[in-house]
Amino acid sequence: MHTSPRARKLASISNELRVWIIDMLEAAKSGHPGGSLSAIDLVTALWFDEMRGVDAKAPAAERDRFILSKGHAVPALYAVLAKKGFIAREDLNTLRRTGSLLQGHPDRVRMPIVEASTGSLGQGLSVAQGMALGYKHEGKPTRVYCLIGDGEMQEGQIWEAAMSAPKFELSNLCVILDANNGQIDGPVNEVMPIEPIAEKWRAFGWQVLEINGHDFDQILGALQEARNLGEEGGKKPVFILARTVKGKGVSFMENRIEWHGAAPKAEDARKAREELAREGAALEAVGGKNG
Repeated sequence: MHTSPRARKLASISNELRVWIIDMLEAAKSGHPGGSLSAIDLVTALWFDEMRGVDAKAPAAERDRFILSKGHAVPALYAVLAKKGFIAREDLNTLRRTGSLLQGHPDRVRMPIVEASTGSLGQGLSVAQGMALGYKHEGKPTRVYCLIGDGEMQEGQIWEAAMSAPKFELSNLCVILDANNGQIDGPVNEVMPIEPIAEKWRAFGWQVLEINGHDFDQILGALQEARNLGEEGGKKPVFILARTVKGKGVSFMENRIEWHGAAPKAEDARKAREELAREGAALEAVGGKNG
């Protein structure tokens, strides 16, 4: 895993941002660690490698757009925005406070770089599709990326968008599923099964790619393939099925439903930071050996 220099660099960034996620959730005493930790590798790859025009000093008007439809995982986005320089690192400790820029779900009024206020599950994909349709009609090169959750896929609005995007040949739309098999009430495959996921989206007319959502080489490869398909005249929107681990990177949170929406207490946060520090050291050592 993480064999290329690009992948190793992104893995190191993502590991650091996992610490920031733990820090802000501990400070807030509320929030959603499980889905934030499962999504951070995907969000890191998008903002630090794939998306064009997302420079904090001068974000481009026609930059690629990112919609976090599973809005409760916004700590992952806030961590990335802080690392990119869009917000101050110290602002992360104001997560969920009254009057803070960093609300518990994305708020585009308070933070303009956030493309859409999301969190009512199922709605973000419709917003992303509308944006992609507008850019296509205007002949702009802008690509739209939308991250959804597998619990969220139980919403009917997701399937309405899944049905209509291929009709409009939105090859500039890329949907990424953070498939961690966890939602607030339990495992997705027990609450309301959604498999076979890949076959369903293919049947709706999407180009479907399946990856390990924590392997940066696979993530980067899928994102490049999605872009190539659009730029080479393909007409299908792309759906990336990213298999992930809820709570990834913190052993006692991994695949544990109780960490869907429970903030770590001081001792939990300390243990998590220790684990992530060891992982960071291991990544640095591998990077050093490979030059």
